[in-house]
Amino acid sequence: MSNAMERIAAALERMSPAPMGAPDFDAADAFVWHVEPDRLEPVSDVNRVDMSLLVGIDRSRDTLLANTVQFARGLPANNALLWGARGMGKSSLVKAVHAAVLAEGHPLKIVELQREDLPSVGRLLNVLRTSEARFLLFCDDLSFSHDDQHYKSLKAVLDGGIEGRPDNVVFYATSNRRHLMPRDMIENERSSAINPSEAVEEKVSLSDRFGLWLGFHPCSQDEYLAMIDGYCAAHGITLDADTLRAEAIEWQATRGARSGRVAWQFFVDLAGRNGVTI
Repeated sequence: MSNAMERIAAALERMSPAPMGAPDFDAADAFVWHVEPDRLEPVSDVNRVDMSLLVGIDRSRDTLLANTVQFARGLPANNALLWGARGMGKSSLVKAVHAAVLAEGHPLKIVELQREDLPSVGRLLNVLRTSEARFLLFCDDLSFSHDDQHYKSLKAVLDGGIEGRPDNVVFYATSNRRHLMPRDMIENERSSAINPSEAVEEKVSLSDRFGLWLGFHPCSQDEYLAMIDGYCAAHGITLDADTLRAEAIEWQATRGARSGRVAWQFFVDLAGRNGVTI
């Protein structure tokens, strides 16, 4: 019997992932967290735009930059939730702010965590906790459905449980929803619960655990055109102003939307037609 138990234990040990070795945080300023097995993959070339090209979000830009600089300098800083309209530069701003902080000479690492990997966040925090570096933990497009239990893992980042969130980690998330779950699901749970006020409090209060709420709203036509003008100036594309305006407006009309993402997509098409590499 003991031999059989030893064989089972050995098999289970082979199946379990090997403990993660100490990462080389000097390898890069950006990392992506992967699981099965746990590892931090360095990213040498981050996909981002210069902060000067992000138009119409000045207040959010200044607030998030100031908070991030405070954190990078070892001062108190808040977790941040960037919520609102699609394609208005939420994730672009996080990455641009990280680059701006590095340009100011403040050492800071950014680690991207996928929403589906939230259950592993405790293990990730334990890895980051052991380092002397400071980390901006970033989760893009964060949201939950009514039966999604991943939100419980998020509390480990925002509250930290008994151990507390590591002092060298701050958490930034982007979401299309202010309360991280659909309003109709909030109402459904409230109407069907024995104690409606408590039924959704745990999930809705997740947003309250972010010290900074930065809202992003649909842009005006003038802001949309200003974004395109900024891209053209940055990449040296000159075009008759009336022609550029007419083409840009037609482009957004065919997509039924106007946003920073649509402006960039138009510019990519414009650059390609004019033989400009971006």
